[in-house]
Amino acid sequence: MLAEERRQLILDQLHKDQRIVVKELAQQFQLSVDSIRRDLSIMEEQGLLKKSYGGAVPISQVRVFPKPEEKRYGPPNESQDAISKLAASYIKPGDAVFIGGAGIQFGMLQHLPRHYPITIVTNAMKIADTIKGWDHVESYLIGGKLRITSGSFIDPLAIEQVRKFSFDICFVTGGGITGKGISMATPDGGSFTRAVIESARLRIGLAPNEKLGRDLFASSIPLTELDVLITDKWASRSFIQQAEKAGVQVVIATTNSEPMMTMEGI
Repeated sequence: MLAEERRQLILDQLHKDQRIVVKELAQQFQLSVDSIRRDLSIMEEQGLLKKSYGGAVPISQVRVFPKPEEKRYGPPNESQDAISKLAASYIKPGDAVFIGGAGIQFGMLQHLPRHYPITIVTNAMKIADTIKGWDHVESYLIGGKLRITSGSFIDPLAIEQVRKFSFDICFVTGGGITGKGISMATPDGGSFTRAVIESARLRIGLAPNEKLGRDLFASSIPLTELDVLITDKWASRSFIQQAEKAGVQVVIATTNSEPMMTMEGI
């Protein structure tokens, strides 16, 4: 098989599975790991994919808008669930926390101990509706103009309201995350996230690998504004190094069968 044919097959598989693993490709094509890595390096130079730790993920477009609710709040993949679970472990009894409306933030709720007396502030209808019957949770819903596509409030009124709160912890994410920071599809989304960060004592970013390398339309916050960034084992080594250089503690969320790692464990 010619190298170009092999790379096309790799690209087809990436589009289908949304990620590829070097070791699996080496076995599939009966080649060395180094040969596959060279293929991925060439394909990255051609703008066909983004290399990550142990494999590669797709290149995404600049304008990425919220998925339909049934997909955004559907069953998470393994790495997203691991990030949600680890993020929830940072919340302690008595904390006042901000949780937004992204799927990975919604996933935190199933990992929160129901007996914890905590306060949750959110700008997402889905989050508020889910926690409204929890006995030990005091909840606040940020208002404003409802964005139908996301089910969230992120307009100037919502930004003004969220600034009236102070949080022990906030959990933020975005449509794109690079060494420069977090970016969003809209300027309002970026402004709202900045307001949340300014109101929090501990600022935690959630960075699933599929969002890494994206640089979306509107910038939100630089990585230096975060205290902790939780990502997964598919995160690229270069991104992790950039984050730690920015003074952010990077934690790798792993599945139940794998130990939790920081950069030193990679």
